[in-house]
Amino acid sequence: MKQTAHILLILWLTVTAAWAQDVSFNAKVDRKKLGINERVRIDFVMNQDGDNFNPPPFEGFTVNGPSQSVSKQWVNGKSSYSKTYTYYLTPTKRGKFSIKQAEITVNGEVYKTTPVAIEVTAAVDKPGDGSDVAYQASDKVHLVAEVSKGSPFLNESFTVIYKLYVAERTSVSNWREIDSPKYKDFWSQSVDEKEFKIYDGEFNGEPYRYVILRRTVLYPLKSGKLNLEPLSLSVAVDVPTNKRDIFGGRLTQSINITVSAKNRTINVKPLPTDGQPDDFTGAVGDFEFSVRTNKQELDATESFEISVEAKGNGNLKLFDLPTPKFPSKLEVYEPENEDKLRTNLSGTSGLKRNKYTVVPQYKGKYPIPPISFSYFNPKTKRYERRTSNEIVVEVQNGPVDASASINTNTGIATGNKQQVIAADKQFEYIKSDGNLVSTKKEHFFRSINFWSLLGGPLLLIPIALLVRRRRESASNDVQGNRIRKADKLARKFLSEAKKNLGDQKEFYIAMERALHNYLKAKLNIQTSDMSKDRISRLLKEKGVEDQTAIEFIGLLESCEFARYTPASNVAMQQDYDKAVRIIATLDKQL
Repeated sequence: MKQTAHILLILWLTVTAAWAQDVSFNAKVDRKKLGINERVRIDFVMNQDGDNFNPPPFEGFTVNGPSQSVSKQWVNGKSSYSKTYTYYLTPTKRGKFSIKQAEITVNGEVYKTTPVAIEVTAAVDKPGDGSDVAYQASDKVHLVAEVSKGSPFLNESFTVIYKLYVAERTSVSNWREIDSPKYKDFWSQSVDEKEFKIYDGEFNGEPYRYVILRRTVLYPLKSGKLNLEPLSLSVAVDVPTNKRDIFGGRLTQSINITVSAKNRTINVKPLPTDGQPDDFTGAVGDFEFSVRTNKQELDATESFEISVEAKGNGNLKLFDLPTPKFPSKLEVYEPENEDKLRTNLSGTSGLKRNKYTVVPQYKGKYPIPPISFSYFNPKTKRYERRTSNEIVVEVQNGPVDASASINTNTGIATGNKQQVIAADKQFEYIKSDGNLVSTKKEHFFRSINFWSLLGGPLLLIPIALLVRRRRESASNDVQGNRIRKADKLARKFLSEAKKNLGDQKEFYIAMERALHNYLKAKLNIQTSDMSKDRISRLLKEKGVEDQTAIEFIGLLESCEFARYTPASNVAMQQDYDKAVRIIATLDKQL
């Protein structure tokens, strides 16, 4: 009996000690700095079982989890307890983030974790982790940046092509861009892919399929070793699981992984200083140069045009054309730019033109001296020069400048003073005929204006009553007003998308922007906070029906997916009509 009492006493003391120990609730991460193509694991660990676990919002990350584990140990008469909630977080953009407090309730008391600071950098070449199925799947999907020239000259074009490689027997259902290269030391322009074709190729000696996602033409703006930041994508990959269907086939699940192209270093060569012309303005390429005029004979006060043109292939958007030297007696207006340029994989080509409008005031011959244009040709690796011919414009009829005389041999104005010759019709501006109007005074009483002012207000009374009645009828139609207002609002936000019907990429970009702008206006959130989980949560808090919220999120996903897959004009019209309906429905429910 005494032995039983001792055992009960020991158990009571043990339980009392267990309950008496302090409650600890902590957040632990496996790293505090990671690349955008890596993942961070966070564990919320407590030493006593609690209720109502509430995780933080995880802003800036997509979330996998939670998984839950419990550990109980009894060592040397002492018990220990541990319960853990585990999440895997994938960053959606670069920056510094704070994982806010999680909450748990133990014995009626609320305990909170300490916020954890996380820094997300550009993609790293060798992402860590690999402990779960997502990173095992990443071995089957690779993003590669192929560069046409590894050592171009300053301001010489080269191309970077981004290819997504997928291993055989691996299925990719969708992808979206999560981090774009900034190209801060380059002038850049993307060449759009009209459609995505699948090609057969090899990656590390193994057969792969690949698709070209983007081609970008770059012009380096400074010399030296320049870094090309990687492009990062979120890719939906179907991976096998341990479950099987009724026929024994292995089931798959779709997971999102982040893939990134590796950093590339471009060694940009400076332009040679030997033989560089004094008038060189930075043009690099292969060009033709000319100066043209549309008239060489005209009368005073008539206008003519001088066009300075450079055409060819090179950095046509990055240099200025030389300026002609006009005689001081010509009135010259600011030039008009009439560039006709296109960018493809070989660089920028076309015509760069400045057109000057010139108006001579006096009779005479006006010479426009030759103009020189110099550029560096990467093919010949030397500077080349093009020079235009002299242009002489002859003004045949008009007054003679009082401060200049005309050389009887050349007809070109000189600096000697000469009497101004007046034109035959110099007093033509004085009118000889006048249209006179009678100033006889008319009486206002019983005039047309008198009767109009007297009877006009009486006629307005029934019109005002009719307008007032219609306004009252419209204001009483509450449901109809709400529907019309919501429909008008939807079409206002989607007006840009409607303009681009028929252009798939621009249409879906405009529609996605319209949906985001609508949320910013209604929910007062920024674009950076617009994760799908957060949008769903806010719409639910605002009382939006679940079906409407699901349709809105589905429309956002359709916009992302349709930008990379072909869509017909009929499909675009259907998506537009669906967007109008959903925004109108949301506005009524909000």
